[in-house]
This record gives sequence, structure tokens and C-alpha cells, in this order.
Amino acid sequence: MYRSWDPLSNHNRIYLSPPHMGTEEQAYIAEAFDTNWITTLGPNVQHFESELSAMVGSKGAVALSSGTAALHLALQLLDVGPGDTVFCSSLTFVASANPIRYLGAEPVFIDSEPASWNMSYHALQRAFRDAFIQNKMPKAVVIVNLYGQSADLEPLCALCDLYGVPIVEDAAESLGATYQGKASGTIGRFGIFSFNGNKIITTSGGGMLVSDDTAALERARFLSAQAREPAIHYQHHETGYNYRLSNILAGVGRGQLKVLDERIRSKRAIFERYHTELSTLPGFGFMPEAEYGKATRWLSVMTVDQVQAGTTADEIIQRLHENNIEARPVWKPLHLQPLFAGCAYYPHESESSLSEQLFRQGICLPSGSSLKEEEQRRVMDCILSCLRPVRMVSGGGGSY
Repeated sequence: MYRSWDPLSNHNRIYLSPPHMGTEEQAYIAEAFDTNWITTLGPNVQHFESELSAMVGSKGAVALSSGTAALHLALQLLDVGPGDTVFCSSLTFVASANPIRYLGAEPVFIDSEPASWNMSYHALQRAFRDAFIQNKMPKAVVIVNLYGQSADLEPLCALCDLYGVPIVEDAAESLGATYQGKASGTIGRFGIFSFNGNKIITTSGGGMLVSDDTAALERARFLSAQAREPAIHYQHHETGYNYRLSNILAGVGRGQLKVLDERIRSKRAIFERYHTELSTLPGFGFMPEAEYGKATRWLSVMTVDQVQAGTTADEIIQRLHENNIEARPVWKPLHLQPLFAGCAYYPHESESSLSEQLFRQGICLPSGSSLKEEEQRRVMDCILSCLRPVRMVSGGGGSY
């Protein structure tokens, strides 16, 4: 069992990806207080939507209370409902699939591929072929951009277009990443971002729905505000949701958005230090960066082959926790979660599940953009302490 820590009494703890505040958030918050715009309406909300959509190149955006809310609304806009299926990446957080169930539909999980760790074209192709034969096509495909890197969307989009199925791009972890020069989150019919406290920028809790379909975004805005009709009294013809982002938190987001490029540079520098120090060790590897775009390295993710390294991912995570350093396994694939027992799953190869291998071998290392070099040195020294000396195969002497 991993030891739990009290964040109020462990000031030397190194966290996985803590919030990193800039210098301008307080000004936007103060303006909200000074003007008494502290509810889910106000100038910060409107500006945050327009500033983010301008940054990523979408025609519009709707600020919401979470990335999960954005995904829920995106699927509802695509008319997902009871009895439907939705194809979804398996190697991801549960929030990528929960909204499918909110709407009464069932997920079908798709494995990852080695070049990006994101959705496998080959697995998706087999899933579509089966769905076509069974005359049960999915209403949507949720493609997750994992750990700050876009999926290889060109072939995936071509496949979805062939079958006439829209894509929701779950870019909760990849704000600031690019794919063939386009911003992550802007290539599917809808894109969603998360501003949870651990994301590359944060509003403490929040999300954004983006699209070039501005009419659909207005529909999302309506649903997110309890579907209240434009009447002087409270009138409702359909079920809505309390999903709007507050003006105060939108102010935090506006300040954070100004330092996004700086945060990406910091994250990538942290990854490079890990990679330089650890990638040459036997059995140690890192999440690759695909040639088609630029990753943010939201989290630096390492893999450990037990046979070659003489240690395991679990042993390293445990050692880090014992030294007051937060680290986590790679996402447990959703097709292995008890919640989704019985859901269909398509591996990358018929006899090989990449997401399961990554779950066994993967470690998410401390990657906060405020991580100091001496703190990162402490992390790496702790990892090195897990290695047991082994004999060289040839040449004499000892080695890790």
C-alpha cells in the first residue's frame, strides 16, 4: 500500500503536477469582486472563452465547470442516448467514458498504439468492421490525447469519415499540443479541455468545449445554464445542467492562459532532464514524441522493463512514496475497470494489448512546471537507488 500524506504538514513533499499560479490571476479576480460579477456570468467568462478560442483557432468556446461536463454536452449534442454505443480510448481516466454512461449509452474500448500511446488505428478499424457487420454503428468516437500528446488524427479521422461517425477530441491533458500545425482539441467535431488543478493551466476546477459549429455551442451554452428559456419567469421545456464556469474562476483561467507557452517550455525541459539521466539505463524507456506534432509533456512518463532493469514500476513508485515524492502508475485501462466489466475491447493486435503493458510498466513522474532542478535531482536519485547492481554480460566490472 502507498503511504498517504497530509499536504498541510509535509512541506517538502514533491507532487506529481501541482497548480502553478502566475502574476495576473489576482487582478482578474479582484476585478470580479470589485464589479460584483461573482456568479456564472460576467466579463471574465466571456473573455476567457474568446481568448482561448482565439489561441487554439476554433470558431467558438463555452466555459464550463469541468472537462467532464464539456464531454457530456458534446455527446448530447451528437444525440447519444440509451441503447447507443460510443467508441472510446481505453488508456485514459474514467472521466473520458463516464459521460457515455450518463446518457444511457455503452462504451466500446479501443487500445493504444506504440508511436503515441493514443488510439490505435488498427484496433479502431476492427471495431468499425464489426459494428458495420452487426448493423450497430457508434454514435461517436472519443479520442483521447494522452499526457500532452495528440493522437495520430489524420488516419483516425479518415476512418471515422468513411463510416460517417463524428469525433469528440478529449484534449483534457493536451492543451497547447499541436498536430500537423493545428491545435490539439480543434480537429474533431468537438474538442474538450480540462482546467483541473493538476492540468498544465488551471482554474482550480473547470473545462471548455470548443468547436467550429457555433450553433451547437450556443445549444451547449443553453443546456449548461439549466436550459432556462428566455422568459422573465423561470421556464423550462427540457432538462438542463448546472455546468457554467464562475466569473471568478474564469479570471484565474485568463491569467493562466497568458503563461501557457511558458508552462509548456518548463514541462518539456523537465522531461528532457529525466530522459537524459534515465533513458540510457537498461530497461528504462519514455513515452515517445510522434513526428506529426509537438507534445507539451504535461506529465513525464517512464516505462520500466522488469527483466532488463532488475526492478519494477511498482517498486519504484513505492520507493518514491516512501521518500515523500508523489508518483503514479499509468492510467489503468478502462476495459480493466470493474465499472466497465463486460464492455467490448479491441486491442492493438489480436494477441497483444499495449494499454495493459503500459499499465504494468508505466510511471508518471513529478512534472509540475514549478519543479526545481534540485527537486528533480532528488526524484532521479531516488529512482537510481532502486537499481540493483548486476554483472556485465562481457567486459568485466560492474554496472547498473
